[in-house]
Amino acid sequence: MSYTEIEQDVDAKLAMVKNAQAKPMWKRVLPLVVIIGVLAAFFAFDLGQYFSQDFLKENRDALLAFKDDNFAITLIGFVLIYAVVASLPFPVASFLTIFGGFLFGTSLGGGAAILGATLGATVLFIAVKYAFKDIFKKKFGKYTDRFEAGLKENELSYLFILRLIPAYPFFVPSIVLALFDIRVRNFFFTTLFGIVPGTLVYASIGNGIGAVFDAGGEAQLSGLLTKPAVILPILGLILLSLIPIIYKKYVKKKITQ
Repeated sequence: MSYTEIEQDVDAKLAMVKNAQAKPMWKRVLPLVVIIGVLAAFFAFDLGQYFSQDFLKENRDALLAFKDDNFAITLIGFVLIYAVVASLPFPVASFLTIFGGFLFGTSLGGGAAILGATLGATVLFIAVKYAFKDIFKKKFGKYTDRFEAGLKENELSYLFILRLIPAYPFFVPSIVLALFDIRVRNFFFTTLFGIVPGTLVYASIGNGIGAVFDAGGEAQLSGLLTKPAVILPILGLILLSLIPIIYKKYVKKKITQ
């Protein structure tokens, strides 16, 4: 790339930043206001009652019958509902994934959950980025610039690892990462692939939850993702994701010296 092309690219990016900053504040926060409004409606209408094992147990025959009669509508509706819920700072993703496994089986239910979760997380990420990233950088940029530089140097690896680690509510990375200069495309694809292991675990539970209900029990979710059979493969993926970071930090540096 020539110097002129680089200069034009820089000018174009600066123009985009200026245009974004010139937009009225209400336009920048509007997507976030919509999300907060949906969250408020969620509590106002007590929609949380539908995200429980009791609801699933009491209505499973009706739900399965509706799914059998309206398969395509049910599948698309599930993905859309999951996307809406995943865009909210509300921790019900695990139950929705179990619900997907119950309705559609481990593979299809897990796949639908992955798609819905990724879409919803990306919506929340974009909304927070659009509303608060510039404000955050102005106020705290001098404290976070070094961290952000390290993050961007191995962006894909770090984002993938954050999605693999099952140690915090699903919506947290969407909010925190939006405050930094992370590409939407990278966020989308690392979320899409990073949540696969944990999602399939919960979907498999949903696939077999009918037998648990028949035995008069409930699916035990506490400590599920810390069991060796689950956490060891995830740790393996995390270690693989660290290889590019270690290579850049130590091996490549020694080669170039």
